[in-house]
Amino acid sequence: MSDRIDLDKPQWDNRTFYGRLRYFAWVTDPRTCLTPTAKLYEAKDLIEKYKKGEEPAGLSHQQIRNAQQLTLSAFHPDSGELQNFVGRMSFQVPGGMLLIGCMISFYKTTSAVVFWQWANQSFNALVNYTNRNAASDISKKQLAVAYVSSTTCALVAALGLKTFLARRASGLMQRFVPFAAVAAANMANIPLMRQSEILNGITVYDENKNPVTTSKYAAMKGISQVTLSRIIMAAPSMLLLPVIFERIEKYRWMQRIKFLNAPMQVLGAGALLLFMTPTACALFPQQCSINRSKLSILDGKNLEELKQKHGENIPETLYFNKGL
Repeated sequence: MSDRIDLDKPQWDNRTFYGRLRYFAWVTDPRTCLTPTAKLYEAKDLIEKYKKGEEPAGLSHQQIRNAQQLTLSAFHPDSGELQNFVGRMSFQVPGGMLLIGCMISFYKTTSAVVFWQWANQSFNALVNYTNRNAASDISKKQLAVAYVSSTTCALVAALGLKTFLARRASGLMQRFVPFAAVAAANMANIPLMRQSEILNGITVYDENKNPVTTSKYAAMKGISQVTLSRIIMAAPSMLLLPVIFERIEKYRWMQRIKFLNAPMQVLGAGALLLFMTPTACALFPQQCSINRSKLSILDGKNLEELKQKHGENIPETLYFNKGL
């Protein structure tokens, strides 16, 4: 090829929402989930060779981009390790549609609420762990505490609201209980699964990707943005579909096909997640930034140490991977 692709340069402008939306629609494409592991490693190997100028002759730009898509969708951006299948953001649509569809379909019995909230929080815990900032380790004990705490939070919220609303609210309001439980659990699940980042801080870099220091403020900012985006990701499916099905379930034609109620809600959730997954991921840049002055909020000691070491030559803007 006469001209080469700069793979370190984004295809789309990640400073804009539209640019990030196009990027995440590309990276979270659920079709990449069907790619065999061997082919994923081949794609990663091709990208590494291409960056060194050692790729096989005759490759097209499209082949390089396809390999880059598979690499970005399946390997962690920090560690370069292959992510587990279920935890990848490209699996968010097939995995999320089943769980959301079932949570909003089977909300009437206590046993169903317990099972589907437990299943959803188990899925979320795996996704949160997989997409954490890999530079911050977490012990098995911390993982266990985070998992039990977030699952308990979801069940308490779901069962508490179900009991409270059973005699005080309409059937429609009771359909919104799963979303309230999911939102409450996300606010516990994500910070707990990434607690080591909050306790120890995460590495922040200069514009040339050289590590500068660690920052608790950066960790808090990243985790807050991820938590908000996850809640927004699930909101349309869990707020719109209950309203739609509350109405159409009254029609005779729907009464005749009650057995299709849950599958229809699963497919509806999938259709909305197909759009909402990249949209929610695009709300905030994955490579987030903070001003050096923010280090003094939770990292005063680090800032003083940096000043002693670098004087006033600390980069004005520091960057970090917030996770997804």
